[in-house]
Amino acid sequence: MRESKPQISYLSPLAPHLCQFVEEKRALGCRYDSSALMLVRFDRFLLDHQTTTPDLPKAVIEAWARRRSHESVSTTQLRISLVRQFCLFLIRRGFAPYLPGTHLVPKGRSSFVPYIFTQGQVSRFLGAADQMPPSPYSPRRNVIFPLMFRLLYGCGLRAGEARHLRIKDLDPARGILTIREAKFRKDRLVPVAPTLAARLRSYAAIHLNGKGPDDLVFPAPYGGPFAHQTVHETFRELLWACRISHGGRGCGPRLHDLRHTFAVHRLMQWYRNGADLDVALPVLATYLGHVSLSGTQKYLRLTAEMYPDLIAALQARFGEVIPRKEQS
Repeated sequence: MRESKPQISYLSPLAPHLCQFVEEKRALGCRYDSSALMLVRFDRFLLDHQTTTPDLPKAVIEAWARRRSHESVSTTQLRISLVRQFCLFLIRRGFAPYLPGTHLVPKGRSSFVPYIFTQGQVSRFLGAADQMPPSPYSPRRNVIFPLMFRLLYGCGLRAGEARHLRIKDLDPARGILTIREAKFRKDRLVPVAPTLAARLRSYAAIHLNGKGPDDLVFPAPYGGPFAHQTVHETFRELLWACRISHGGRGCGPRLHDLRHTFAVHRLMQWYRNGADLDVALPVLATYLGHVSLSGTQKYLRLTAEMYPDLIAALQARFGEVIPRKEQS
């Protein structure tokens, strides 16, 4: 059963415009639940400042943009970005709000660096998964997790996408997965490599025979999807088993790094095979479910850093789209 959306109530004189703005975003494919909730705070802020016109004055916008005590830089950036988008929406409708400029956005340096597994580490990790023993609490985990982790690495799936796969989403004969209502509310088709498709066919024939189309591919012992925490703990258990050290919180390897590793390894293989990366990059973006190339271009930099012999060639051809690594 699909979860109901949180009830949103805007009360300021700009409430109709806020509702239309949220509706437009959702029509474009964004879930926009957390952003719609943050706009409630902006709506109450407008009430407190007795703002009655869509021609939002500079003083009101700058007061909203001011960083709060104990607020992280990323939260401030999100608040300003959200209201900037709303102001652009108002401008498109003929109003004249003050548009917050980038000078109002506090500068923050991202410390996020994905952990990219080597080919050898991937092999050891999947080998450890294949040696998992069953558990009295989860008797089929030794069958489920080796295939689930292969999908995370072999198809670059997000963990939630794998956990919520249903039988109707599998086409083992053609080797295609259907990912439904993923991030940004986008559906996509994901072709699977022949060896992985063969594993899916074998798994389906043995473990999914007689089940309905809405049944989960990877059911937890109680029948629902595995909790993200359970998958994460199993991932950490396998890292320990194959002696891949964990750098601690925020340092990785993270579960999501299997997806990052897929993207970097795929770009590296395409380049070594002489593929045209001008064509390949949009293909990778579509395959991963990115809504734009900006989310995919970072993998060019990671690929160059991982494989130094590619740096000169990649920089010469794609230097203008490879994001620069921020200096500390």
